[in-house]
Amino acid sequence: MDWWRVLGLISGTSMDGVDVAAAELRLDGEVLELRALGSTTVPYPAELHRDLLAALPPGGCSAAELCRLDTLVGQHFATAAGVGLDLADGRADLVASLGQTLYHWVEDGRARGTLQIGQPAWIAEATGLPVVSDLRARDVAAGGHGAPLAGVLDALWLADEPGPGVALNIGGIANITVVGGERPLAYDTGPGNALIDLAAARVTGRPQDTDGAIAASGTVRPDLLGVLLVDDHYRQAPPKSTGKERFNAAYLDRALAQLGTDVADADLLATLTELTARTVADACRAEGAVRVVASGGGVRNPVLLAALRRQLDDVPVLVSDELGLPADSKEALLTALLGFLTWHGASGNTPGTTGAAGPRLLGSITPGAGPLRMPAPADRQPTRLRVQPGNTA
Repeated sequence: MDWWRVLGLISGTSMDGVDVAAAELRLDGEVLELRALGSTTVPYPAELHRDLLAALPPGGCSAAELCRLDTLVGQHFATAAGVGLDLADGRADLVASLGQTLYHWVEDGRARGTLQIGQPAWIAEATGLPVVSDLRARDVAAGGHGAPLAGVLDALWLADEPGPGVALNIGGIANITVVGGERPLAYDTGPGNALIDLAAARVTGRPQDTDGAIAASGTVRPDLLGVLLVDDHYRQAPPKSTGKERFNAAYLDRALAQLGTDVADADLLATLTELTARTVADACRAEGAVRVVASGGGVRNPVLLAALRRQLDDVPVLVSDELGLPADSKEALLTALLGFLTWHGASGNTPGTTGAAGPRLLGSITPGAGPLRMPAPADRQPTRLRVQPGNTA
C-alpha cells in the first residue's frame, strides 16, 4: 500500500497550455486513494499556440510541420513536468501525459483513429522518470472512442453518490459521465468553450470571454441558435466523441452564412454560450440526472454556469471543488490516475463509457534514466476512489 507520486500532464482542446498536477496515489484493496499535491498551467509560447491552432482543420499540416510540432510540444510538456516536480517537492516516481490532441478521426459515428502529439522522450530525458503516454489509442483500437477517458475517474469517484449523477467537464469540448444509471456511460455533448473562445478571439484578439462579460452584454439570437442546433452530433446515440475538427471556424462561418443576416458581436457570444448550456443540459436531462458535478475551465465563466443552471432548472449543479476535486486540475489529476493504473497493470477505460469491447491497459511506457522497474500488477481492479485532503492550490 505504498504511496506513488505521479505527475499528470494534459493540454485540452482549448490549446492554451499544459495543465500539470502532482498527486500521490495508492491502492488499498479495491479502493484507490488520491491526494493532490498541487497544480498549475504552463502556457504555450504565443508562436507555438498560433501554430497549433493553424494546424487544426480546416488548415493544413504537412509531415514536416507535424514533426516540428510533435517535438516542440514534447519539449514544452517536459518543461511543464519540471514545474510539476517543483509542486512535488522535487520527487516523483512517474509521469503520465495525455499530450495535445491534434486530430480525432470520427467517421459514421465511429472513432477510426486519434492523434496526440508531444513526444514523451523529451519528458523522460528532462526528468529521468518513466512516462506513460498515448493513453487513448488502445481504447480506439478496441472499438472505443478513446474519449472521454474521464469516465474511469468519475465512475470510481462518484460510485457512492446518489444517482443517476452526471460528472460534467467543460473544456474546449464538453463531456459527461453518467454514474449510477442503468449502465455506465460517457460521451462528448458538443462544444464547450471552443466556439466561445473562437468568437472572442475574433472580437477582442484574445481567445477567451473573460467572466462571460461580452456574452452578458448581448442577447441570444434564437434564429442562429436554431441553425447551430441542427448539427447531427446532437442526435447521434452515445457513446460518441467529437473535437475541433468538427466544431471550428468553418462550422461557425457556415452557420452565420446560412443565417444570412448580421449578428452583433455580443449577441454572437451570448448565443454560443447558450448553445453550450443548452446542449449540455439536454444531454443531462436525457440521462435522468439528479445532480450535475461540473469541472473544467467553463465553470469559471459565470454567465455559462448561470445559463446551465437555468436550463437544468431543478437539477442541482455543483462545482467539483465542493466534493474535493479542484475543477481547474481535474483533467490533469485524471491523467495522473490513468498513468498510475497502467503502471500497476489495471485497466484505464470503462468500456460502457467509451464503447470499447472490453477493459484494456492503456498507453505506452517510455523508460526514464534507469532500468524499468514496475510494481507487481494489482490483483484487483479498483471500484472506489477516495480523495484525501491535500494541497489543491
